[in-house]
Parts: sequence; structure tokens; C-alpha cells
Amino acid sequence: MEKQNDSMRERLLARLPQPENLAAYREETASLLAKHERALFWEKIPSTVGYVIAFAVFIVIWFWGQKFDGAMTHFFWFWAGLAYFGGAVIDLRYRIYRSKVDMLKEVKQVQLQILELQASRQKRSSE
Repeated sequence: MEKQNDSMRERLLARLPQPENLAAYREETASLLAKHERALFWEKIPSTVGYVIAFAVFIVIWFWGQKFDGAMTHFFWFWAGLAYFGGAVIDLRYRIYRSKVDMLKEVKQVQLQILELQASRQKRSSE
């Protein structure tokens, strides 16, 4: 069992970049996370727009709904519900993506810590 754990450890460590490239890897990680943060910003906008449209239609029904006939009121309720449901689905997509980016951020932080430890260990052994 010990031998299997060692081989798994070696395989995982082999996938990490080398400690000599630590600065480049840190910059690459920062740019990757910045790219995902920008994408998250643009992912949030459609859900917000859906909620705003649903709220606007609700306000129209609330203030002017008595002036419409029954079919027109049902039409507006349908579109308000559809806009709210669409906003909720897109918001769910955003939240899932947000959790993936948060997980990626944590994994990259752990990778950087491992690389820093490897670099410091190599520095000590070379002295």
C-alpha cells in the first residue's frame, strides 16, 4: 500500500511545473484567474437583466393591469414568469461557474505553495 501511495504522489508531483518556473507560473495563474473573473462578470449580466425585466413587467401589471383585459394581463404574467425563470436559470449557471472558479483558485494556491516548498527545499539542499 505504501508503494502505491508513493507512485501516486510522484505522478501528481510530476504534473506540476518545475520550481525554476515559479515566477512564470505565478504570472500565468494570475492571468488565468483574471480571465475567469472577467468571464464571471459577463456571465452575471444576463441573469440581472432577466430579473430586471421580470420586475419591470410586474410593475406594469401592478399599476396598469386593471386597464388591460384578462388575456393581456395573462400575457404579461406569462412574460414576467418567463423572464424570472430565465434569469434564475442563468443565475444558477453563474453560481456553478463561480464555484468552479473558486475551486480553481484554491487548487492553484495549493500548487503554488507546493512549488514554493519544493523551491525552498532545493535551495536548502544546494547550500
